[in-house]
Amino acid sequence: MQSRYALQRYLLGATTARTGDEMSGPALLVLGFSATGSIETASALLTGLTISAAVGGPLLGVVLDRSHRPGVLLAVALGGYAAGLGVVLAGTGTVATPLVVAVAVVAGLLSPALSGGWTAQLPRLVGPGILPRATGLDAMTFGAASLAGPALAGLLAGAYGATVPMLLAIGLVAGAIPVAWSLPRQYPASHDPARHCAPHRDLLAGIRAIGAARSLLRATATSVVSFAGFGMLLVACPLLGEQRLGDAGLGALLLAAMAAAGLLANTALARWPALLNPPDRIVLASTVLLGAGTVTAALTGSPALTVAALALTGLGEGPQLTALFAIRHREAPEHLRAQIFTTGASLKITAMALGSALAGPLAAYSPTACLLAAAGFEALAALTYLAVRVRTPSPARAA
Repeated sequence: MQSRYALQRYLLGATTARTGDEMSGPALLVLGFSATGSIETASALLTGLTISAAVGGPLLGVVLDRSHRPGVLLAVALGGYAAGLGVVLAGTGTVATPLVVAVAVVAGLLSPALSGGWTAQLPRLVGPGILPRATGLDAMTFGAASLAGPALAGLLAGAYGATVPMLLAIGLVAGAIPVAWSLPRQYPASHDPARHCAPHRDLLAGIRAIGAARSLLRATATSVVSFAGFGMLLVACPLLGEQRLGDAGLGALLLAAMAAAGLLANTALARWPALLNPPDRIVLASTVLLGAGTVTAALTGSPALTVAALALTGLGEGPQLTALFAIRHREAPEHLRAQIFTTGASLKITAMALGSALAGPLAAYSPTACLLAAAGFEALAALTYLAVRVRTPSPARAA
């Protein structure tokens, strides 16, 4: 019973923090576009917020794995991230753009706390028998956040301007701090190698662990390439909203349509965990769906078909995340669990940043060309999956 209530608190905090995070991206795009009239500036702000995760994720994972109170560290990271978003909000349109982007880069160092940092704590809340269902529920928090965040950002931006959704995003991230603070302690064994090696060696050990588990490497590489395409899709949505729905702010609602489909798919996986077995094949199938939906969005001009195409991408994006979490939980050594989750999250966030940076000038030239390039990344992700050969069963499953 205690585990059940602990899981409920975890899901509440994760949903709150991740909703704020999901709001911040679309809200920042709309804020930059509205304040400067330039999609390149808007994409630069989003790129700054996400690109530094490649550094922040592994370092945050090392600290979490070594800490007896990882929840306290997560709470501090949430507070720092919320404060950084506040400075970006205050400076956009009033301070030189390079300075605002620099602040976004610093804040982005802490962003993996909202994704991998939370999820790595899940096995300490529930037993092994409940973990598959809990993993599906955890992935659903991303789906719910992806649905509520962009929808709220679009509706509030349309009704009250670009400042209000940013304020709400900051408030939601900060509102999850008490839940993070209450996450359980961990008691690493005295013989745990992570407790005795130097931090830089610990950092390399986590990266080596991802490379050593071939199925984990395959899933990680596939999702990273796929997320670069997602970053391009994200940047294109305000222009799609302006061209096909009549308002750039309504572009966030296109992301909400995608998130709604992803949430429905993840609900099915949480209700019937057997559908996720094996999760490896779900990674490939979901990537193919992402590519198909992106191509459809590029080739249609109809508002209704555009919404349907984004929903199709959601049917791929949601299960891809759930399957990726399941593979990480299966393959990650306990003493490197947080680092593997935060490193994987940071790689995905950085890939999205690179995709969004590429998408800025490309989307300004042609949203259709941007979407076709995004679909190309999804095709490359599927080829990446096929290129990485994996022994069957993997060492973790054999054990």
